[in-house]
Amino acid sequence: MSLILSPLLANGPWRIFLVVFLLLITWLSFIPWRVQKKQITWLLLIGILSFVLTAIAPDGLSLTYQPRLPESEIIINQPTDYQYILYNFGNVNITRRSFDLAIRVSTLFFTLIYSSNIFLLTTAPEEITTGIENLLSPLNRFKFPVTEMILTLTLSLRFIPLVLEEIQNLIRSIRTRAIKWRKLGIKKSIQIWVIVMEKLLENILLRAEQIAIAMEARGFTTPQTHQVKWHESRIKTNDTVALFFLVIFWVFRLTIGQMAI
Repeated sequence: MSLILSPLLANGPWRIFLVVFLLLITWLSFIPWRVQKKQITWLLLIGILSFVLTAIAPDGLSLTYQPRLPESEIIINQPTDYQYILYNFGNVNITRRSFDLAIRVSTLFFTLIYSSNIFLLTTAPEEITTGIENLLSPLNRFKFPVTEMILTLTLSLRFIPLVLEEIQNLIRSIRTRAIKWRKLGIKKSIQIWVIVMEKLLENILLRAEQIAIAMEARGFTTPQTHQVKWHESRIKTNDTVALFFLVIFWVFRLTIGQMAI
């Protein structure tokens, strides 16, 4: 959550630091490269592409004014080396505003997606739901169905890998049949994909029914009457160290990373 909130109203160097920090966390967490290879590659590619497109795009500031001094005197009496246009490649200009906006867009896109991915890879679904339930526990006083909502979230997190597994199985089954799509034509190809989608929906509903039967076999009735134990939440030594570094993180954010207004 801190990695998602800290880019708000932050300056450019701090946003770049967050990207480097996320890559460093990935390296220290010993996540297998085969798990993160595709996502890091595509995110970096999209981030670089969004940076370049935003940097060369017009910045939206079209100021026209009459200078007080002649152009020759302005050049001679220039007090500083400040330039609004950083780079000029023919008709393409990179200004200070477009460059700063490019850093914001590209780093924010990478930080939001990749930090969420690391969080889901390194944290068990039960721990996520326990933390959310503890945060939402005050809503129980207003008869808000917190436990039911958390149960739905837990089942959803557990159900996503099953859906991905079914999709992979169907794709593999199509590849093994060596279908020649060019000879089939558009109409027959669409018919095949409709059959595949129907089979996918059927398999997903079957998996959902199996989960419901398993819950009933274990005596589950409703979240209000059945005691639901997600995860035993205890503060360990690693949590204390993480909270200490989290405080230092926000101290640096508020002192160094604050955007100048």
